[in-house]
Amino acid sequence: MLVTEQERLRDDIASWAQDIGSDRSALIPILQEIQGKYGHISDFAMQIVADKLGIHPVEVYSVVSFYSFLEFKPAGRFVIRLCRTIACDMLGKDKVATQLENDLGIEFGETTPDGKFTLEWANCMGMCDQGPALLVNDRVFTRVTPDKVTQILEACRKAFGIYALGSIGEGHL
Repeated sequence: MLVTEQERLRDDIASWAQDIGSDRSALIPILQEIQGKYGHISDFAMQIVADKLGIHPVEVYSVVSFYSFLEFKPAGRFVIRLCRTIACDMLGKDKVATQLENDLGIEFGETTPDGKFTLEWANCMGMCDQGPALLVNDRVFTRVTPDKVTQILEACRKAFGIYALGSIGEGHL
């Protein structure tokens, strides 16, 4: 019997609700599970979560639209977020942003045609004393320069595993 993606998603959400809980407090953890497994949170997934938790779908949509780490559409394998606080701005964020856009051939808010990279802004990473700060999936890079951007992207391209990035940086991984 062929199981559709929607059926698989429905089963996953039911399983997560059983493990995590089926009240409003389980909303973000379940959304994180969906994001982790499926790469984004579809309209269908939001409806299923709302039904499972007994809340209105607009509440689920509000949470997904509020948190920048939750995606409505599929993101690249490597989601790159550059901090855009004033501290990072003063430490050279614009040069880093230009290098990212030039090296990837996309602008912030876009995904490369091959689906490997998505560029996004982050409002704060809590690394103001070590800016500019960059997040690649769940790895933080600090004191990022245009040269370091090129090294980070090259490591991503060489290995389709984020753990290859461990050799780059200043021990802030």
